Amino acid sequence: MTVTATPPAAPAEATRGTRLARRAFLARELGIGLALILLVAVTYAVNPRFLSAQNVKDLLLGSTILAILAVGQAVVVVTRNVDLSVGSVLGLSAFATGTVFVASPGLPIPLMLLIGTALGAVLGAVNGGLIAAARVPALVVTLGTLYMFRGLDYMWATGKQVNAADMPAAFLRMGTATVLGVPVLALFAVAVLVAVGYYLRHYRGGRELYAIGSDPAAARLSGIPSGRRVCFAFVASGALAGLAGVLHAARFGTIDANAGQGIELNVVAAVVVGGVAIFGGSGSVYGAALGAVLLTTIRAALPVLGVNPFWQDAAVGALILAAIGLDRALSARVGRSLRERTAHV
Repeated sequence: MTVTATPPAAPAEATRGTRLARRAFLARELGIGLALILLVAVTYAVNPRFLSAQNVKDLLLGSTILAILAVGQAVVVVTRNVDLSVGSVLGLSAFATGTVFVASPGLPIPLMLLIGTALGAVLGAVNGGLIAAARVPALVVTLGTLYMFRGLDYMWATGKQVNAADMPAAFLRMGTATVLGVPVLALFAVAVLVAVGYYLRHYRGGRELYAIGSDPAAARLSGIPSGRRVCFAFVASGALAGLAGVLHAARFGTIDANAGQGIELNVVAAVVVGGVAIFGGSGSVYGAALGAVLLTTIRAALPVLGVNPFWQDAAVGALILAAIGLDRALSARVGRSLRERTAHV
């Protein structure tokens, strides 16, 4: 009697697997937090100035932009895709910010934040549209748009740069200002993290992104509009990269066409290290943001510990490989647990 009900049961099994994976990856996020605490404690023991007010501020500022990009990337990765164009979107948005402010110095800062976010969303829609409509792999599409968007940035800049002296003073102050000792830019990252995390956990559209990543075929059978949801994920990633571009301009002031170049690899690393399964379906934006903080802290701590620059990169690479290995081990464990539960039903 129940044999003919196999297609409807698949989403239920995927949901059960997602719950198991969520618990497993929560434990992993706690492990990342403990690793971060241990790293800070060891570095502080070697050099107590590592936790000086200024150094903590620099760490928060250093991880802010990476964390925002990682949150957007996590939304894409949970759908079993990847967005390699985020660095180019950031660079295009940052240069657009500087150019607009040079032309209109009196433009309200909130409006500039909206313009940068909207520009990123449009570029993300290009990625999402090509992937969802043409069914081209995300890796291929976003690798192409990485170069295409960067090329547009170079064409626009034509070798010029926007100097900090040409930017509004209030906008530049936002890049270094603090509220109760916490940088304003870090508050942007926290707001983005909470909003996206709440959406993914409590809204149907967010839960459907996980269902797509867990089992794309089962998601389609259950009536989930996979194409639209995947396109939305890329729009969200692009929008957050556009916002990060505006914040990058506020922090550094001087902008050229190379802004954000190469950061996409660090973003993917932060997401993987943060416990978001590279094969989709599990993980959280909180873990991705924690991974961004951990990577930033590693790069700041290892020179203090006297580690050779070569070994700094090697340590980050080893951490990524370990995270992928742990991801596969956890996935296998979740799969076994799910099979055992199914066998007992």
